[in-house]
Amino acid sequence: MEELLTTLRTIPGIDPSIGCSEDEPKWWVKFSTDIDHEIAWNIVQEFGNLFNYLSTNERLPTMFYPVSPPSYMNGGPKDCLSWVIECGDENFTPAQALQWIKARLPEPLDSVEAWKATES
Repeated sequence: MEELLTTLRTIPGIDPSIGCSEDEPKWWVKFSTDIDHEIAWNIVQEFGNLFNYLSTNERLPTMFYPVSPPSYMNGGPKDCLSWVIECGDENFTPAQALQWIKARLPEPLDSVEAWKATES
């Protein structure tokens, strides 16, 4: 799990304060993005594609989705919107998720320009 967290922290626009759990059989990571960052929505789009809908024949046993406490009590998305990568399949580990991230997401992960190049 630590290598996955370390890698996520290198992506521009992701807040380095990342929560996680490895309670078997489920594991998850939860992070926030700076929604004003120039690649924030590229991150959401790429993670959504990878973890929810890689292809009709090749889906990972993961989910990527937003979570938030009630905005009327806590503030808007700049303050309280988070994203979760979750897996309930004991045979799919955080290390395997990391392999998919490295294989499918922009390289290098810490390059804003690489993430922006996915727009074309």
